[in-house]
Amino acid sequence: MKPQDTALSLDTILSKPCRGQSLTAGQISFLLELSHPEQRAKLFRTARNLRHQYFGNEIFLYGFLYVSTYCRNDCTFCFFRRSNSTSPRYRKSIQQIVSAAVRLADAGVHLIDLTLGEDPALFDSPGDKFAHLVELVTAVSKATESVLMVSPGVMADHVLAQLGQAGTTWYACYQETHQRRLFDRLRPGQNFDTRLEAKVTAHRLGLLIEEGLLCGVGETTSDIVESMEVMRRLDADQIRVMNFVPQPQTPMAGHAPADPHKEMLIIAVMRLVFPDRLIPASLDVDGLSGLKSRLDAGANVVTSIVPPGRGLAGVARPDLDIDNGRRTTAAVQAVLKDCDLQPAGTAAYRAWTTRRRNMISGNGLGRKIA
Repeated sequence: MKPQDTALSLDTILSKPCRGQSLTAGQISFLLELSHPEQRAKLFRTARNLRHQYFGNEIFLYGFLYVSTYCRNDCTFCFFRRSNSTSPRYRKSIQQIVSAAVRLADAGVHLIDLTLGEDPALFDSPGDKFAHLVELVTAVSKATESVLMVSPGVMADHVLAQLGQAGTTWYACYQETHQRRLFDRLRPGQNFDTRLEAKVTAHRLGLLIEEGLLCGVGETTSDIVESMEVMRRLDADQIRVMNFVPQPQTPMAGHAPADPHKEMLIIAVMRLVFPDRLIPASLDVDGLSGLKSRLDAGANVVTSIVPPGRGLAGVARPDLDIDNGRRTTAAVQAVLKDCDLQPAGTAAYRAWTTRRRNMISGNGLGRKIA
C-alpha cells in the first residue's frame, strides 16, 4: 500500500467511530499495527476527541486497597503467585481497610476497589467461607458511602449476590487473554470458561463488570482483536489493558518487558471501539510519570490511587510511588491540570453507574458467552 493510500485508509477508519459506526476486525487490526509516530498521534487525537464527546474533560478517580496478598493460584505472571516464597504476604483487618477506605473517600476518589488474591483463608476454609468478605464490603460501604468494586477472583453465584446486597456495584475478574492456550500458560490449573462465566453471572445479578487484558505476554494482534470482540459480547462496562511487568521469582521473570508504547496504542483503539465506556489509566505500571501518556491515549479513569503509610501493596510494581505520596489524588490532579482535564464530581460518577446498571437490567444481560 502506498503512503498516501495508507493515510487515506487511516482517515476513513478514524472517521467511523466519530459518526457512531463500528470498526471491523480488520480495521481494528490495522490500527493496532500502526507504527509511524504521526499516524499514532492522529489515532490518539481521535481517541481524545471521542472521550471528550462522551465524557467532556472529566476524569474518574479510583482508590485501590489490596486486602490480602495470599493466593491459592500459581499464575506464571504474578508476583503474588502461591509458590513465590519471596512475595510479602499480609491480610489486612476490616478495621485497617475501613480506615484506609475512609481516607481515600475523604481525598475525593469516586470508587474504592477492594482487591485480593484467591486467598485460601476464604476459598479453602470450611463453613461460610466468604462471610468475612461480605462483612468487609458492608463495613466499607457504610463507612464511606462510596461506590465499591470487588476484585476477589472467581466467585460462586450466591457469593456474588451477597456481595451485591452488601453494597458492591462493580465486579472485576480479568481474563488477561481470550486465547485459550495462552490463558492456560498464564493461569495454569484454572478454567477459562468458569472465569468468563463469572462475569456473565455478575451482569445478570445487576453488577457492573470490568474485563481486562495483559499485553506483552506472547499475544498476537489477532488475539487482541479477539479480546475486544469478547469484551463487546460481554458488554463490559469498563475495559482495561496493562503492560506486563516481569516479576522476580516467577516463571516469567526473564520474559522481555512489553513495548512501552503498546499499552497506549491499545487504550486508544479501545476508545474507538468502546467510545462510551470507562477505560482506565493505571498507576501500577509506570506510576505517576506514565499517567499523562495514558490520558493522552484516551483513558478516562485513573486507577490504583493508594494511600501512603498503610503498608498496602500495588500489583505490577507493588511499592511503586506509594509511600512517597505520588499515588494520591493530589498528585493525580496536578497531572490532570496539565492535560486540561479535571476530576469529575461524585454525582456525575454515580449517575454514570446508575445509567449503566439500568441498561444492563433493561438489556437482559446474563446470557452465555460462547
